[in-house]
Amino acid sequence: MTASLDLFWIPLGAGGHVVHFNGLVYEAIVARRQHRARRALFHAALVAELPEGRTTIEVGPAWNRIDGSLDHGAVVTGPVGLQPLGRWRWFRYEIRCWPDGVIPDLAYAVGGPQRLTDDESVVRRALGAACEVPILTWGRDELRIGEMWNSNSVIAWILARAGVDPAELRPPGDGRAPGWDAGIAALNPTSR
Repeated sequence: MTASLDLFWIPLGAGGHVVHFNGLVYEAIVARRQHRARRALFHAALVAELPEGRTTIEVGPAWNRIDGSLDHGAVVTGPVGLQPLGRWRWFRYEIRCWPDGVIPDLAYAVGGPQRLTDDESVVRRALGAACEVPILTWGRDELRIGEMWNSNSVIAWILARAGVDPAELRPPGDGRAPGWDAGIAALNPTSR
């Protein structure tokens, strides 16, 4: 094997308290509005392997320095909540495409890696796509599809851009990945 692209489904807020709590509140509100039971929420991340090495792709807050590293693969940043707030690092997210990088909560992934492809050209397209993700406001529905843009949107967009059909991928069990469909819609506006 010289190339691979794996998808990991990490429970939202794994390893932390604030994001986990906010996710529970968010899901309770959405489930009540949709008259359904609450479901587990997931955050998607990718690990790419190529002959030259391993690269992780994940989205996180711009102010969070992983392992104290200043160079952690940030290739794109965008605003959180409202565009004007994005002037401050505390209100920015970043897309990390990090050679030899780490995903802090990877140990919490449910079901282990989901192999998406062994095709080297697809893996390279995914790495290139990470630098081309549209800069939309996290937590907003700027595409007007009824779903907010977030980290799952970014991963779905990267996969679609690389040639992997994200519409075929879903989190484990009865889980949800809020924002997933926004990533698909951002690349394929005619699918809205």
